Amino acid sequence: MGTRHLQLTIFCALFLLCGCASKNAAHSFLREEVDLGYVQRIAVLPFENNTKEEYAAERTRDLTITQVLSQKIFDVVDKGQTDSVLHEEAIDPGKPIDNLTLKRLGQRLNVQAFLMGSIDHIDASRVGGASFPEISLTFRLIDSKNALLLWQASGHGSGYSTLDRLFGLNPKDTFQVTMDLIDNLLASVPRAAK
Repeated sequence: MGTRHLQLTIFCALFLLCGCASKNAAHSFLREEVDLGYVQRIAVLPFENNTKEEYAAERTRDLTITQVLSQKIFDVVDKGQTDSVLHEEAIDPGKPIDNLTLKRLGQRLNVQAFLMGSIDHIDASRVGGASFPEISLTFRLIDSKNALLLWQASGHGSGYSTLDRLFGLNPKDTFQVTMDLIDNLLASVPRAAK
């Protein structure tokens, strides 16, 4: 009975630790009166960078486009085409866009909506002697005809893990934390029934 009791205690402890394995949190909003089924094609606009890391917005935008396409959430206009139209319209990347301009961009790019994003926080934190990345993102899906906010999700991801610390494993790097957070945020976009 002693060995079995010890095994059960270890299992329960590991189970509880798994609940503390990573510090990721996300919250989302979905406009109730709108069915996102009409959104088939989107443009991912340049992200706002609210951090000191120079290329965080470009890198996160590229990773987000990849994940939207790989998960088959929406079809996405090529980033180069989107940026070219923004340049022709004299729109500064990552800056707010008024409703009339959004409508014109939607027509030019032939999209039903825009995915906008911001990198709200990116940093390296320390616990004891370990360093791990932290990142916070916000995504917004905006209708191209009336600039209505259809969906928004915000979240925070961390490379910190209690299990990693206990077993001496390396924490997730910035790339892994960013990809996990992007996937977590995109998981709250309703999928059209096939």
